[in-house]
Amino acid sequence: MLKPRQAALVESLLPRIAVPAEGPIDLQALFGHGGPLVLEIGFGGGEHLAAQAASRPDARFIGAEPFLNGVASCLRHVEEAALENVRLWHGDARELMTRLPDASLEVVYILFPDPWPKTRHWKRRLIQPEFLDELARLTKPGAEVRFATDWANYAAWALEHFSRDAHFTWIAERVEDWRAPWPGHVATRYEQKRLGDCAPVWLRFART
Repeated sequence: MLKPRQAALVESLLPRIAVPAEGPIDLQALFGHGGPLVLEIGFGGGEHLAAQAASRPDARFIGAEPFLNGVASCLRHVEEAALENVRLWHGDARELMTRLPDASLEVVYILFPDPWPKTRHWKRRLIQPEFLDELARLTKPGAEVRFATDWANYAAWALEHFSRDAHFTWIAERVEDWRAPWPGHVATRYEQKRLGDCAPVWLRFART
């Protein structure tokens, strides 16, 4: 159940910054200005998304989150920081992605997605060949996909799938490149709970 302030923001602020529910997404119309486009898939409480948007006022940020509590939490961060460069999608990111223009994304964040740890549930994981095909369509040459997880098997799974895809190259030269977060990272509430089975693994992939 939403707190009164959160419920009020869902009623007042969300309609103003929500991605349209249907049709191809016109980024110029959505934001009213140009600039690099960043997508965060599954933004949780929105603390990372809001911090990144505040640090890059020149860029445009779209966050996708299926859970209303997360959306409401993010709205609070957006309001408190008076952010004008954030748009939200309350729903499955994969549906949103099908409506974005080709080669429109500069950075994609996938931070601590549902690991679906049981073998029989692996087919539900976000990182799948068809998902990577869509990422390849949406990312510009040189764009980055930044993936983090605290489940060892999902880290190996993601690395295997990205490595098999000719559209992406793993950016890593030494152990510290996957043991430490990339510069400018802002810790999420989930990350701080340490609910996985390993220390966080930080993987960066470049669009070739």
